[in-house]
Amino acid sequence: MKNWLRKHPEVRTIRVAAADLNAQARGKRVPTRYADKVVEDGTRFPLSVLNLDIWGEDIDDSPLVFETGDADGVLKPTERGFMPMPWLEAPTALLPIWMFREDGRPYEGDPRHALRAVVDRYKAKGLTPVVAVELEFFLIDNSGRKLQVPVSPRSGKRRKAAETLSIRALDAFDTFFTDLYEACEEMDIPADTAISEAGLGQFEVNLMHCDDALRAADDAWLFKMLVKGLARRHGFAASFMAKPYEDYAGSGLHTHFSVLDTEGRNIFDDGSPLGTDLLRNAVAGCLNAMAGSTLIFAPHWNSYDRLVPDAHAPTGICWGYENRTAAVRIPSGSPVARRIEHRVAGGDVNPYLMLAAILGAALNGIEDKAEPPAPITGNAYALELPQVPTTWQDAIDAFEGSPDIARIFAPELIRNFVLTKRQELHYMGELTPEERVEIYLDTV
Repeated sequence: MKNWLRKHPEVRTIRVAAADLNAQARGKRVPTRYADKVVEDGTRFPLSVLNLDIWGEDIDDSPLVFETGDADGVLKPTERGFMPMPWLEAPTALLPIWMFREDGRPYEGDPRHALRAVVDRYKAKGLTPVVAVELEFFLIDNSGRKLQVPVSPRSGKRRKAAETLSIRALDAFDTFFTDLYEACEEMDIPADTAISEAGLGQFEVNLMHCDDALRAADDAWLFKMLVKGLARRHGFAASFMAKPYEDYAGSGLHTHFSVLDTEGRNIFDDGSPLGTDLLRNAVAGCLNAMAGSTLIFAPHWNSYDRLVPDAHAPTGICWGYENRTAAVRIPSGSPVARRIEHRVAGGDVNPYLMLAAILGAALNGIEDKAEPPAPITGNAYALELPQVPTTWQDAIDAFEGSPDIARIFAPELIRNFVLTKRQELHYMGELTPEERVEIYLDTV
């Protein structure tokens, strides 16, 4: 890690940052001359900092604050090491960190450790998840009282229409996307295809599949940070909030995953389009945990504006082959790449918690040899199906009481997340829709 800074003498300051439960980057600015100390000894801040609400406030009744004296945790660099922050004017490096207790144990309230614990469960069985994510986001001009599509730097015009898979829409913001892909190269984020989506100024970028789920979550977290920061340098906003426009579809964060055995074979592949029993077990696990996991997939007030029928976001708890109306889809293609696509999460999620919930639920199903219902055909919105929770309150209650969630997440993380969301629910209820959009636009 130290060698990276020596190769980049232009970098004069670093940021050390960890993801809190809302995936907000919490950390410190440090002069480069003291970077070696951070690398060797880590840094410290209160355990409660990873359990702040969306405004950055303490949780009122959290036992992490006054009850325990607001004790410190020790934050150490992740294996990612230093990377540039291309959205800042001055040359600056980011060092991702995660939290441990004073005695060296992982802090179980850290979302990155929650995912690590799930990955360790897979490793104990000789299994390795392979993960890819698709991130949807909006480019937005929020300089006035009403959100709108930014003016194209190329044409000087504002296109007020959805342009699904439009090359013209991509080319209208070519300078932004060129800078974005160059920045992804600098940060070693594996950005692949970009397309325009169905919303106003909405785009999707796919990140390449990765056999390290922690790195895949890192990539998604860093990518969201990069997109939002770089957009501001271009004079507009980028947002991953679930649904900024009432009349258009919202943004999802779809996850594709398969699982390899110790020989590197895909355990979902049986040479046919149907896949193995293990694939169906994993699907069943995902469906069984769906209601309890919804708070992870839809963590904010605005999230539930997206989870409505006929809006390109799954609401029925079901699965199907090559069916995008289903919550869990089995894509077609080469059997060796047989995989599961989980389609419920919004763009506003914490990627660490999202992947922990999805992969943990799939492993629950594999361990239990669980059997799913029959796959659906046709339009899931038109079928009588069990539904994901439709309100934030219902999702909080389902998460807190779910036995599936209790197998995936540590009790401390469950408690902290529930306390956080109950506090946010209370205070968000006092705000106007415009005030909520203002809060979510840049944070999530």
